[in-house]
Amino acid sequence: MNIVKDHGAERSSVLAMLKPTESVNPMEGDGMRTANRRQFLFVSSALGGSLALSASALGQEPRTGLTEPVVRTAKNQPVATPDGVPHPLDPALKLAYASLNHIRATIHDYTAILIKRERIDGVLGDYEYMGVKVRNRKVQDGRVVVPFSVYMTFLKPASVKGREVIYVENQNDGKLVAHEGGMSGRFLPTVTLDPNGALAMRGQRYPITDLGIENLVVKLIEKGERDRRNGMCQVQFHQGVKVGGRPCTLLTVTHNDRQPYYDFHKAQIFIDSSLNIPVRYCAYDWPKVPGGEPEVIEEYTYQNIRINVGLTDEDFDQNNPKYNF
Repeated sequence: MNIVKDHGAERSSVLAMLKPTESVNPMEGDGMRTANRRQFLFVSSALGGSLALSASALGQEPRTGLTEPVVRTAKNQPVATPDGVPHPLDPALKLAYASLNHIRATIHDYTAILIKRERIDGVLGDYEYMGVKVRNRKVQDGRVVVPFSVYMTFLKPASVKGREVIYVENQNDGKLVAHEGGMSGRFLPTVTLDPNGALAMRGQRYPITDLGIENLVVKLIEKGERDRRNGMCQVQFHQGVKVGGRPCTLLTVTHNDRQPYYDFHKAQIFIDSSLNIPVRYCAYDWPKVPGGEPEVIEEYTYQNIRINVGLTDEDFDQNNPKYNF
C-alpha cells in the first residue's frame, strides 16, 4: 500500500491522494508481510475466497499537494441559504443522493477490506484492518425483508488480530456477537453485547450498526444538508485520483471558520468512478495554532470491494464452520 501524507509526516494517511497518474493501494506494505499464509487462507476463506491481498500493505510515499479555489466562508453566525439560491454543496449533495439511490437499487451485498483510523479522546489510534461482509437492509411495502447484516474479522494490528464480530438487525435481541483474537481469544468466551454499550463502543467512534458504505452515504448526506443550512464553504472536485489503483473522483469540503455546528475543518470523499460509491472518507480538525497542520479526526477506506457476491444467512451465523466463534 502506498501511504501518502495528507497534512504532515505525523499523519501519513493510508490512502490519501497521489498525483492523478499515480495509484494508492492500502493493501501494500509491511503490514501484510507480517501475515502468515495461514492467516491469509483463513481470511480469504471466511470472505468467500474473494480477497487478493498484496504483500506490501503499509509502505509510505510522500503526498503531492492539490490546489483549492479561494471561496469566502461565512463568519461567526450560520447563514442560511435561501431556497433556490445555489450553494457550493449542491453538486456534492446531488452526487450523494444519486449514489444512495444506486446503492439501494442495485447493491445487495459485498465483501471488502475496511481500513480505519479514528481519534478517540484526543488520541489518534493505529490503523485497523478488517475483512468485512455486509448485506444491505432491504425494505418492501414498509417491511424489512432483508436485515442489515455485518460480519467482521480483524486482521491488524496484533492487539485485535483474530477478533470476529457479527451483527444482524432484529436478531439476537439487537445485540452483536463477538470473540477476541490472539492469546486472550483462547481463554475468553464468545459474548453478546449491546452495540451502543460501553464495552462494544470501547475504542470506537461509531457502533457497528453504522458500518457500511450505504450508512456512510447517509451520514454524508446528513452532514451536507446541515452544513448547507449553516452557511457557505469551499467545495472542490478532482478527477483522476486513484484509490487502490481504481480511478476516483475526489470531493473536498472545507470550512475555514471553526463553528460548533461544523464537524470538521476539511473532509475528503473519494468516489469510485466505476462503482459510483464512496470508497474512502477522511475528516480533519482545524489546526491547533494558526498556520499549523490539520489533524486527522477519522478515516475509513474500503478496498478489494466485490459487489453482489450472494451472501446468505450462513455468512452471518456464528456457527459457520469457517469462523472461530
